[in-house]
Amino acid sequence: MNSEYSALFTPWKIGNVEIKNRIVLCPMGGTSLFGWMEPNHFDKEAANFFLERARNNVGLIIPGIAPLKDTIGNRWLYQNKKMFKDLKVFMDELHKTGAKLFVQLTAGFGRSFAITDHLAKLYNTPLRTLMKPVVDLSYLCASPSELPSRWAENVNCRALTKKEIDEIVEAFAKTAALCKEAGVDGVEIHAVHEGYLIDQFTMKYTNKRTDEYGGSFENRYRFPVEIVKRVKAVCGKDFPVSLRYSVLSKTKDFCYGALPGEEGYTEVGRDMEESEKAAKYLQDAGYDMLDADNGTYDAWYWCHPPAYMPQNCNLDDVAHIRKFIDIPVVCAGRMEPDVAAKAIEDGKIDAMGVARQFLADPEWITKLMNNKLEDILPCICCHNGCFNMAHYKGHANDQDFGDSAHMARCALNPQTMQSKKYKIVKAAKSKNIAVIGGGIGGMEAARVLALRGHKVTIYEKSDKLGGIFIAAAAPSYKEKDRDLIEWYKREIAKLPITVKLGTEVKDVNSLGADEVIIATGSKARKIPVKGAELAMDATEFLLGEKTVGDTVVIVGGGLTGCEIAYDLYLHGKKPIIVEMKDDLVAVKGVCLANSSFLRDFFKTNKVPVYLETKLGEVLPDGIMATDKNGKTFKIEADSVILSVGYIPSPLAAGGKNIHVIGDADRIGNLRTVIWGAWDVAMKL
Repeated sequence: MNSEYSALFTPWKIGNVEIKNRIVLCPMGGTSLFGWMEPNHFDKEAANFFLERARNNVGLIIPGIAPLKDTIGNRWLYQNKKMFKDLKVFMDELHKTGAKLFVQLTAGFGRSFAITDHLAKLYNTPLRTLMKPVVDLSYLCASPSELPSRWAENVNCRALTKKEIDEIVEAFAKTAALCKEAGVDGVEIHAVHEGYLIDQFTMKYTNKRTDEYGGSFENRYRFPVEIVKRVKAVCGKDFPVSLRYSVLSKTKDFCYGALPGEEGYTEVGRDMEESEKAAKYLQDAGYDMLDADNGTYDAWYWCHPPAYMPQNCNLDDVAHIRKFIDIPVVCAGRMEPDVAAKAIEDGKIDAMGVARQFLADPEWITKLMNNKLEDILPCICCHNGCFNMAHYKGHANDQDFGDSAHMARCALNPQTMQSKKYKIVKAAKSKNIAVIGGGIGGMEAARVLALRGHKVTIYEKSDKLGGIFIAAAAPSYKEKDRDLIEWYKREIAKLPITVKLGTEVKDVNSLGADEVIIATGSKARKIPVKGAELAMDATEFLLGEKTVGDTVVIVGGGLTGCEIAYDLYLHGKKPIIVEMKDDLVAVKGVCLANSSFLRDFFKTNKVPVYLETKLGEVLPDGIMATDKNGKTFKIEADSVILSVGYIPSPLAAGGKNIHVIGDADRIGNLRTVIWGAWDVAMKL
């Protein structure tokens, strides 16, 4: 192992519990050992997920939140005694690996509950009352005070009653006691963090109560203090209790966050002065560790950083708060192992928190220890599989129920939390299989087919592998996307796969293959407007085939168009976005953490955005556009980029032995491309 990582592999303690190394698998929604959006039960898929990572050298595991009260069925977690017996068996097995595990327990979500479109429509109708025995929406959204939902503009969340607060405090203690009895090493309280329910109590902009839980600093922090004191009273002072903690809220208003490096804004949540006091206050109340980062649901990109956020984005703030307390502190947020190791060595933090990288590659710590960093499948912070909760005007959370019920999957690794559905099984008969197209979909199909024992040849008409993803990975902040392409190239080179670059296939029947996979991707959509030839499409710009001037109109405010505008701004250009819909990134499957960063960035930096506006004509010096009222006007610009989507470009139609995958079949994202490649490759 490289010596620069050695500090990561030193032991440390949380209370009296020793952890073998400084790498913490942080909690992620969907990885609860007690199930998620279903009646609580011991979740064997999550258990297997954690055992695999424990066997690959993680020090401390903190599973995803376990709601104290069932989201479906309204049963208290502590009432399901059999589940804790199953947990005991699991803990015995886990401890054989040398790893430790804390169960994260949540009081709830408050206004941050990601209410879906369907549930939002029911919320203000009598059906909400009829549904209460199954799904109690009023309770799931209950907040410190009456507050607007983060997700549904037409939903107002009611205030929790004092009786309900007392029940929650007692439920923490009863559930923690059962966890201790099952051999769990500690519990983590969720959370004075991310703008969840307890955090909403601590912040002035979400707590307008006039009773003992509102007003003064002590009153606002009373709820988390009562919880830890009650847990300690029941479980003993030596039973570790961690707290998920946001150092800074980074929040300017409801649905409006502060950007990295932004100064001079008014913090409506927890600022550093209060955080210094709060961290010490919470430590003195009995908490044994802070599991820390920044943000709220109104500044969600700090808690779930997309690719636009800097690496190690929370480190400086977490390191600062470490000076005011004596208990250990974990820092999460796009952490890099070398930077984390140095911070630990310097005493700035005590451990490195990592979440999504464990979804992409369960063996990444083992590979790090064995100096095989190039073999680590990199997380690219896309959220397509793990957390694709999308929100835009006219929609609450438009996530499919299947995604709501099964989060913490991975766009790049379909086997994550889906081990029964996606698996490598040796083929009964080895076939000669041709894969036409060397993009991500083609390479993933070829990789899985080769692992199954087939003889695979990739035909790629260009001189390099990567396909359209080369353009997607072009922006300056997409270094992990570029790493992914290189990872694929190395993996393909390791396997018995023949790669024929610069080879265009015109007739699939001429290949003499037993099976043919068409992975030829998509092409840019053309729009029939006057002067379109004066513009360039997004891929021409991203691949450097055409250059732009100083002021650039981007027609299309979807994800690609907004990412181009963001990159242009970073390079000193003046982007202008023109979008037909009434919001930016108004598409299904793009996580709010990603889309809200872009919206907040353009708002804060006063990037011109024309919504509900149509392109009428492209001119040599700009465009003519028409707004929703029918008014036509000119937008002057040096260059025009059309980012209006893509259409499938299959070489051939599917048939008995011809299989069309990825964008060649249907336009999607990296998740649909990779999972679709597995769906086909597993059957051949």
